[in-house]
Amino acid sequence: MNRNKSIRTVAILGITGNIFLLVAKLLVGFATNSQAMIADGLNSAGDVFASFMTYIGNHISAKPGDEDHPYGHGKAEYIFSLIISISLLLVAFSIFRTSLDALSDGSTFLFSYKLIVVAAATMIIKFLLYLYAHNVGAKYNSLLAIANAEDHRNDIFLTSLTLLSIVTGYLGLYFIDGIAGILIALWIAFTGFKIFTSAYEVLMDTNIDYALTNDILDIVETIPGVDHIDEVKAKPIGFDFLLIVEVSIDAHISVYEGHEIASNIKKILEKQIDNIDEVLVHVNPTQYHPERIERK
Repeated sequence: MNRNKSIRTVAILGITGNIFLLVAKLLVGFATNSQAMIADGLNSAGDVFASFMTYIGNHISAKPGDEDHPYGHGKAEYIFSLIISISLLLVAFSIFRTSLDALSDGSTFLFSYKLIVVAAATMIIKFLLYLYAHNVGAKYNSLLAIANAEDHRNDIFLTSLTLLSIVTGYLGLYFIDGIAGILIALWIAFTGFKIFTSAYEVLMDTNIDYALTNDILDIVETIPGVDHIDEVKAKPIGFDFLLIVEVSIDAHISVYEGHEIASNIKKILEKQIDNIDEVLVHVNPTQYHPERIERK
């Protein structure tokens, strides 16, 4: 199964599983007036939206390059991840406000074993969804799949809070229900912010990190003909990035020899560094002496 089919499966499983959990949680939550279960249900509503955005984002990003988009449509994955993060923040705000009102009003709920059954079923389903999405995200370096995996993982912890509020409610400690809802809201907001930051960095063409830059420097410095490295920078293009390397070489060699050095740099980097779509190499004569790149 290729990258796009795997991510599409993550989305379809997420949509199906979350719709089932959404209906079950809200039915039981409203029947018992459990704010934690209702908050959990609203979170599942956000999960349905997130999985749907994953499906659309993956569909668009899978399109090959064309005349208007020579490097493909890969950034669509990050645009839709950004949308998912914003939806999570909105859901978090709604849950936080509802739970805070319930806590201040001293609301109580009707204990039912159905609450425990739904919470337990949620944790099992979400664990299975997490395993699949996590494996796909790690295998294909997909932010959409990783975002879904983190969402499923978070839901396991959040539902455990819901389960705690149910048990404490049975013991008469109803205020725990409102507190659990608030904690769920804060956790969702944290996840949304983390996904937002990851997508934003790619969309704003943030450069590669220092560790990867140093790895590239180590490789290029060993290539015959390279006097010194002047600059290394990258531009994200969808799932991969365009790497731009500027080096200085002997000013007295032929154009052909200079081209061979540049071609060698390109081939070696594309072979040894992952997630490179293309390497562009620019050569300067050594006597040009621009500012040399510094390790960090």
